[in-house]
Amino acid sequence: MRILVVEDNGELVALLTKALARAGLDVDAARNAADAETSLRTMHYAAVVLDLGLPDADGLVVLDQMRRRRDRTPVLILSARGGLDDRLTGLHKGASDYLVKPFATEELVARLQALLRRSPGSEGHTLTLGNLSLETENRQAGVAGKVLFLPAREADVLEVLLRRSGRVVSQEVLEGQVFGQSQGVSSNAIEVYVHRLRRLLAEAGANVQIHTIRGAGYLIDVEKGGVPDLLPSRAE
Repeated sequence: MRILVVEDNGELVALLTKALARAGLDVDAARNAADAETSLRTMHYAAVVLDLGLPDADGLVVLDQMRRRRDRTPVLILSARGGLDDRLTGLHKGASDYLVKPFATEELVARLQALLRRSPGSEGHTLTLGNLSLETENRQAGVAGKVLFLPAREADVLEVLLRRSGRVVSQEVLEGQVFGQSQGVSSNAIEVYVHRLRRLLAEAGANVQIHTIRGAGYLIDVEKGGVPDLLPSRAE
């Protein structure tokens, strides 16, 4: 699961990243409201840890924008504003939880894990297309009822494509979902993983096909022959 931490204090971001990584969570960081908004519009996160005292806008603005576009991602506010009115305002604005600074990292991790357990889809489910399936919780794939073992990155690519089956997924979106904000990702990394995934699916007898849509991205669909006639503007 990937978490977005919206916090302008670099030392605190590093502390939270280490604590959440120990809990098995991947972390992206945004140091201001503008970067947070960009990340939230281009990536899917399991939860958001949101500071209110951001340099370019109040964190409540970020929260309000999320809820206005019906983004129901769980949000844990992390703020030095500890008054009752502040906490009530945050919760009324749509926050899922509110933790006051200073705090214990163990409590933050525990609260975040509780939010993840309560959020829709947190227990995982099975994505299916044709005779192909992928259990999102344990990352186990199957073809016609037989287990298909996939490396972690290939499983990540498959999940992103299956969640948008029948639609074009841009390379940028795939990179964001698979690698997050990791630096140093080679320009052809996604192409390599897609190539490997295609081979593994074909060898297992999956009746799905991953199409490359030039100038747009990739699309997975039940095998019908030919390439779907889709425009680049349909890419996500």
